Amino acid sequence: MRSVHDRAEIRYCAASGLAEALPGADVLFVCDFRTRALRDAWSAADRLSWVHVGATGVDSVLFDELIAGDVTLTNTRGIFDTAIAEYVLAQILNFAKDLPESLRLQSEHIWRHRESQRISGATVLIVGTGPIARNTARLLRATGMHVRGLGRRAREQDPDFGTVGTDLFAELPAADYVVALAPLTPQTRNMFDAQAFTAFKPHARFINVGRGELVVTDDLVAALRSGALAGAALDVVDPEPLPAGHALWDLPTVHLTPHNSGDFVGWRREIIAAFTTNFRNWIDGRPLENVVDKRLGYVPA
Repeated sequence: MRSVHDRAEIRYCAASGLAEALPGADVLFVCDFRTRALRDAWSAADRLSWVHVGATGVDSVLFDELIAGDVTLTNTRGIFDTAIAEYVLAQILNFAKDLPESLRLQSEHIWRHRESQRISGATVLIVGTGPIARNTARLLRATGMHVRGLGRRAREQDPDFGTVGTDLFAELPAADYVVALAPLTPQTRNMFDAQAFTAFKPHARFINVGRGELVVTDDLVAALRSGALAGAALDVVDPEPLPAGHALWDLPTVHLTPHNSGDFVGWRREIIAAFTTNFRNWIDGRPLENVVDKRLGYVPA
């Protein structure tokens, strides 16, 4: 941030102090991607021209006034792609090789021979076709998995997904693993509901590294309890953080992580470096990188 300090007055504040810090500010760097403080403090933004979010998803900072206005919104696309792709592969292997059971048997000093599943040849549906989804597709294809994508536009011979479909219910019955990586928008909110889970193969596993609100949580719990779905790996949930006593904590086929699939060692330095690069672009009059289409809710490909 040294070059930013040299060329701008910097104000640091918590969410509770944003309304007091915003007057006269030209740029806002939102470090906490979950915060909705900007919506509450919007009337104090008398000079704001650019908001940067230190994450890929920008759903928490989008509201009608920001969408309709002239303020540019950017995100930190590209920083977390590889780490999240590795997380997805790790969870697929976790299911296929049943590592939790191996650890349980070890803790009880039980030597029990078991067989595991191969992931090579299995089919994975990746819902979303952005950069994180593409990195994930490339990594999974390298293991021998058959990858398909689901997006807004159908296409054949995609370099990463092979085939991209647009109909979730047409794609789900063929998938052994389903990975949710779509941005959270009005169109994708609650897309995984009871009807969707009914279309899964009974042995399929669901991995959510997008947003918890892509899923109707009660419907997911019901599908897992009934056996309509064999398991779920959830890095994001709704509500988040998951309350104590929630059913997802204790379901034996659920792997939970606390929204850290992309948080590799050094990620904070990288998001600051990305903002600093974009700040130089902004102050020197060059085009900003990773400009979000505020009506779509993500950076268009």
